[in-house]
Amino acid sequence: MNNALDKGLSSFVSYLQNERHYSPRTIESYQADLLEAKSFLQTNGGFTTWESITERDVELFLQNLAEQQVTQTTQARKLSSLKSFYRFLTRRKLIKVNPTQGLTIHTKQKKLPQFFYAPELKQVFATLSGSDPLTMRNLAMFELFYTTGMRVSEVSELKLAQIDLELNLVLVHGKGNKDRYTAFDEATKQALTNYLHYARSKLLHQFQDCDYVFLNNRGKQLTTRGIEYIMQKVFNKAGVSGKVHPHELRHSFATAMLNNGADLRSVQELLGHSNLSTTQIYTHVTTQNLQTNYERFFTRNNKKDEAK
Repeated sequence: MNNALDKGLSSFVSYLQNERHYSPRTIESYQADLLEAKSFLQTNGGFTTWESITERDVELFLQNLAEQQVTQTTQARKLSSLKSFYRFLTRRKLIKVNPTQGLTIHTKQKKLPQFFYAPELKQVFATLSGSDPLTMRNLAMFELFYTTGMRVSEVSELKLAQIDLELNLVLVHGKGNKDRYTAFDEATKQALTNYLHYARSKLLHQFQDCDYVFLNNRGKQLTTRGIEYIMQKVFNKAGVSGKVHPHELRHSFATAMLNNGADLRSVQELLGHSNLSTTQIYTHVTTQNLQTNYERFFTRNNKKDEAK
């Protein structure tokens, strides 16, 4: 074990935990990428400090990833982890030169977010009309996903005190310890009310209440993995085929908001995006809708007008 290299990594991890307040899963991803880079650079260059690594050394690491047929998207993520790490080292004046500054990986065009159409979601919600506790929980949970655009981690970590049923608001504890408010509609309010008043106590049983909103059948916090599993099962049973993920409900929320005239800044705030550029990906999704409306409503495209 090399003390200088490991000390730099442990300082960065501490920064992500205590200052950036990143989730454990995100931190694990950074660690895995940086440990892989460290292992390669040590093995192939015998480096003892992060400062002794040059741009060419990082290029060789990336070249090795390409030779292993690692996808460009994954290569770009690993380079992004290195860039974040080296920015931390330079800002803390632990090193003088950032060897990753001039490096980029040109990935293919970014995939547009996948989302559900309104009839698909209506079909899913229609199958969740039962009065058993798990069905009531699932309806409340998926209604909340769709009408708020919350992340799966935010729904999993949601506690009772964060929901205001009088004002139809949720105080969301988002990424980077950033709080935001998001609203929900009357249908979601009704689903939440029914779940909280009639079903949640039955799931809790005799277990100690830790105040998480959504519980599994053993009265414990419903994890992100648990939510993903439930969604796959519920949506497939409702006739929505293929692989599904809670993030697609977030995308569906954003797409619906923009399609119905919401401005980009408002959607950015509701989603909790730090940068507007992240939200702008949804404008590409709604372009088709814009073009359809243009063809339909612009007068020179209207054959009746041409005949006059």
